[in-house]
Amino acid sequence: MTHDHLVAAERAVSRPFGRLLTAMVTPFTSDGTLDLDGAVRLANHLVDEQGNDALVLNGTTGESPTTTDAEKERLIRAVAEAVGDRARVVAGVGTNDTRHTIELAMAAEKAGAHGLLVVTPYYSKPPQSGLLGHFTAVADATGLPIMLYDIPHRSGVPIATETLVALAEHGRIVAVKDAKGDLTATSWVTSRTDLAYYSGDDSLTLPALAVGCVGVVGTSTHFTGVLTKRMIEAYDAGDTTTALALHRRLLPLFTGIFRAQGTILVKAGLAAKGLPAGPVRAPLVDATDDEIAQLRADCAAAGLELP
Repeated sequence: MTHDHLVAAERAVSRPFGRLLTAMVTPFTSDGTLDLDGAVRLANHLVDEQGNDALVLNGTTGESPTTTDAEKERLIRAVAEAVGDRARVVAGVGTNDTRHTIELAMAAEKAGAHGLLVVTPYYSKPPQSGLLGHFTAVADATGLPIMLYDIPHRSGVPIATETLVALAEHGRIVAVKDAKGDLTATSWVTSRTDLAYYSGDDSLTLPALAVGCVGVVGTSTHFTGVLTKRMIEAYDAGDTTTALALHRRLLPLFTGIFRAQGTILVKAGLAAKGLPAGPVRAPLVDATDDEIAQLRADCAAAGLELP
C-alpha cells in the first residue's frame, strides 16, 4: 500500500457522532424546575454558535442523578425537535440497574434520541462478566447506536480491554467516551477494534487523538467549542503545530472548568453570558463569588471573555 493510500485509510475513520460533542447541562428555572425553553435555547447556541456535531443529554453534567425519568424524556424530546435536523442527540441512560437502564434506553429512543451513552454501572462494582452482560443487554434492547462510558474514577470499575474488545463485536456498540486516563489501554483498544473513541477529558483530547481517538465529549466546550473543534480538525489535517498551539491556549479552561464540579462552573459561566442555566440541584451547590472570579481568570487565560 502506498503512503497516500495509507493516509486515506487512516482518515476513513468512523465518527458516528461527529468530532465535537458537549455534555450539556440541564437548565432549571429559578425555583429548580426543568426549563425546557432554556434547554432549547442552549442547545441551539451549542450547535449553531459553538459548532457541536452532537449533544449529550442527561449525563452527569446534565445532573442526571437528580432528574426524574419523565424529565429526562421531556428534555430529549424538546432538544431533538429543536436541533435534531442538524446535530445528533445522544441520551445518557446509564444507571447501576440493568433493568432501569433498558427502560431509559427504550424511552430515549421513543423520544427521538439518535444514540445512547451508557456509563459503567457505578458503586456496585460488578465483575467484568457483569459489565459484558449489562452493556450487551442494553444494546440488544434498542435499535440505537451506543457509546460506552468508561470512567472508573466515578464508577469504581474500569471496562477492561478484553471486555471492550468483546463488546465491539456487537453491531450497535460503536463508540466509547474514554475518561479512564490511561492512553496505553486506549491504544490497545483502538488498535484492536473499530470502536470510535471520544476523549472524556477535555485536556487529554489532543494526546488521545494521537492514539486513535476521533473527537471529544467535552464540558468546557460549552465555551471552547469552536476552538476545540478547530484543534481536532487541525490535527486531522496533519497540522500538528496549530493543534498544539490551540491545546496550549485552551488548557487553562480545559482544566479550570473542573476546579469545582464541572456542572457548577458551567452553569455559572453560562449565567454570566446571559445563557440559560439556572441553579444546580442538591447535593450540588451553586458557585461562590470566588469560584466565579477564578473562572473568569481561567477564561481570560484561554483568550475567551466571560462577562
